[in-house]
Amino acid sequence: MNNKKKISIINPFNAPVYHEKIVSSTMDVSRRLAASGETHGTVIAADFQDAGRGRVPGRTWEMDSDTSLPFTILLRYPRIEEIPQLLTLRAGLAVSLAIEDFAPSLKNIVLIKWPNDIIINARKAAGILCEADGGNVHLGIGVNITQKEFPSHLAEKAVSLAIAAGIEITDNERFSLLEKILMRLYDELEPVAPIIRGDSSLDKTDDNKTLISRIEQRLFKKDEQVVFISGAADNGKEIKGRLAGIGEGGELLIEPAGEAGVCSFITGELRLFQNPAG
Repeated sequence: MNNKKKISIINPFNAPVYHEKIVSSTMDVSRRLAASGETHGTVIAADFQDAGRGRVPGRTWEMDSDTSLPFTILLRYPRIEEIPQLLTLRAGLAVSLAIEDFAPSLKNIVLIKWPNDIIINARKAAGILCEADGGNVHLGIGVNITQKEFPSHLAEKAVSLAIAAGIEITDNERFSLLEKILMRLYDELEPVAPIIRGDSSLDKTDDNKTLISRIEQRLFKKDEQVVFISGAADNGKEIKGRLAGIGEGGELLIEPAGEAGVCSFITGELRLFQNPAG
């Protein structure tokens, strides 16, 4: 961490934003920052990480140096119970809004794929990973920004903001996007504090309903036929049906084909429904 330096961007959390050229993972650095006493809202961004990880063990986040924006924000809460509900989905909402702020031509086509991906034109543009350690949460976010092409195995699955918006993006503009994401994260995360802490003047139920409605407005494949792998991503049970929405706790709601009623899932992986007749 001797190579980290502060960068001058607006952070509404009123905490430092650090940058390193190469790290193993910004999540790893964030844990070290937490151990050294850094405050709520501290950010570590990098040009490249050589051991970035995804939500599913064994899957890595592939990137080229200086073309993506990988960063982690350290969120500190006094107790586990005070961590905001639907945190990953809240972050997805913030990132999608920030991308539209950054590239207005993408407005209304930046979607949230449950539980932690950002999708543009049916391809992944960003990913989110939350790791909790007591009351500390390390919220890792990676956005594909300036890539002009992807490896063959990702060409049909991934997209960058430059490709999706059809614009040129300079390296320095990565930090402009970071600033916009932090502003949107602050808006989505900080207002929940008095609700979680028991302010009786605020109706938590109504607030939760509003949040879920906002997420569902941009939920990828909402009301469409999908394939969902419940449980472990590589060996879970396959379920086909209509994606009905999001539950109060952030669970995915699916109406299985041929069945009455909706089932909820807290773990699993959403896949595209390729053969409705099958």
